[in-house]
Amino acid sequence: MSRRERKRAERADRLAEERAAREFEAGRSALQGPWDEPLGTAGKAEKRPGGAQGPSKPRESLVPHRGWYGAGGGRVGYMDPPTMWRATTVQACGMWPFAAGSGSPMTGVPLGQHLFTGATVCGDPLNWFTRARYISNPSLFMLGMPGLGKSTLVNRMLIGLAATGVVPLVLGDLKPDYADTVRALGGQVISIGRGRGGINVLDPGAMGAAAAKIGGEAGEVLKAEAHGRVLNMVAALVTIVRGRPMDDHEQSVLSAVLHHLRERTPQGRTVLLPDVLRVLTEGPPRVRTVTLDRGDDTRYRDAVDPLHRSLLGILDGPLGDTFASETSTRIDPDAPAVCIDISGIGEADTQLTAAAMLAAWSDGLGTVAASHALADAGLAPRRWFFTVLDELWRPLRAASGIVDRIDALTRLNRSLGLGDAKITHTLKDAEALGSDADRAKARGFVERAGMVVCAGLPKTEMEELGKVVGLSRREIDLVSSWSSPPGWGVTGDNEEPPGRGRFLIKVGGRPGIPIKVAITDAERRLHNTNTRWTTNEEAVEQAVARAARQVARTAGEGVPEPPGAPGTRPDTGRWTA
Repeated sequence: MSRRERKRAERADRLAEERAAREFEAGRSALQGPWDEPLGTAGKAEKRPGGAQGPSKPRESLVPHRGWYGAGGGRVGYMDPPTMWRATTVQACGMWPFAAGSGSPMTGVPLGQHLFTGATVCGDPLNWFTRARYISNPSLFMLGMPGLGKSTLVNRMLIGLAATGVVPLVLGDLKPDYADTVRALGGQVISIGRGRGGINVLDPGAMGAAAAKIGGEAGEVLKAEAHGRVLNMVAALVTIVRGRPMDDHEQSVLSAVLHHLRERTPQGRTVLLPDVLRVLTEGPPRVRTVTLDRGDDTRYRDAVDPLHRSLLGILDGPLGDTFASETSTRIDPDAPAVCIDISGIGEADTQLTAAAMLAAWSDGLGTVAASHALADAGLAPRRWFFTVLDELWRPLRAASGIVDRIDALTRLNRSLGLGDAKITHTLKDAEALGSDADRAKARGFVERAGMVVCAGLPKTEMEELGKVVGLSRREIDLVSSWSSPPGWGVTGDNEEPPGRGRFLIKVGGRPGIPIKVAITDAERRLHNTNTRWTTNEEAVEQAVARAARQVARTAGEGVPEPPGAPGTRPDTGRWTA
């Protein structure tokens, strides 16, 4: 509608309103009741044509179709229809294909709103693999600068998946980021560290119990898999202590020692690392056979002494007594969620941190394998699991060749029914590894991931990531803008970085989905990673009370949780797949 036509329509409406107002005033006397009439006029009738008398018929007032002018008149302004344009892909090549936008999937955990359209975006590796079929591998790899909300987004996935019966496994919580959430879900939190608790890496754990329960050929297969997992774990500890991988003949010696101990150890007693040292010292025939000593004790000592020294370094070196005794707390296979808290290990203890994370992953993934074996045998319901491997850069930098052990542990999980999320800061975490082979394997974690989620990253980092997952120029500019610091606040208020809570979800070659995550008050209470920087008295009191409860649980004093604290909730039923 042109401007002249609009003014003409408004003038006609105004005239109609004036005419309706005059008619309304003219017929007002007929609309008045006896209570509105002046004194002495009640009951009088109006004369009509032909001498008939009677009350006059009220006239209907004309209301303009767009409402009256003035406040409360219901006036409706004109709204022009949007201008539509049509062009070919050659003429509108800058708009097609849509390089930085896509639809909003509605399958999975509600994550947030689309950054441009405001539509709700849902997603997680398990639902996008099983229900939506968007991805062919139920895995997620997340990158982003510190403090932009990576663990907050994964924490939301963890809560949403737990509500559908999936069992979250946080295998190595370093800060901790997820311990309070797991307690609130009624799950199990296990503390590992010097003076807090330990893991016996030779304990088959849930896999051994499941093998004994299943029995027969399937039980023997599970025992063999448990043996391989224990062998890999001990080899990983030796790699961390030495700073280089084990030799092939040493792995053969270690496997023979473990077989010898399994056959000689009485039922109900678990094997410990000091038992391995004792067998190496004794030198039984089964172990001597794989060393090719040919009856020469000197050749035997030359073959086993390097391994002997490395095991002594595990027991008495930087790893302390964390792996020298029985497992302090075993993982409960029936728990709705499990978190292995290693936040008590100091930042400088890089070797102990890497060893604790690897031991936690091995124990947790062994529990997953045992659960599926029992379900396959019809002895337990089928359960799905979601593992969180946070701060991946720390174990990667611990020792040369450790990337092989991480890859082996994640591939021995009998992948059916297991999704995982790996979280790190940048691709340069992989570039910092010692050899080209290790760097290539670490980059493969990103290439094989079904979902890649990017928080704020520098432009150079986005350029490198674009070579792996395929990012458009507009997506690179968008994500790199989120890595900017907050503005110079003049009011003294806390200003958040512009990229906090913003993520780009990439799946294959599809356009990325930019989202904005707004956390709830409950999530903020359960997931405050800046507790030690706050000056709020209530937050400090909560942190002190939480630390006191942690110490009491470690010491076995059994201090009860206060009402309303994270981790207290009535028992509720769980759905199992």
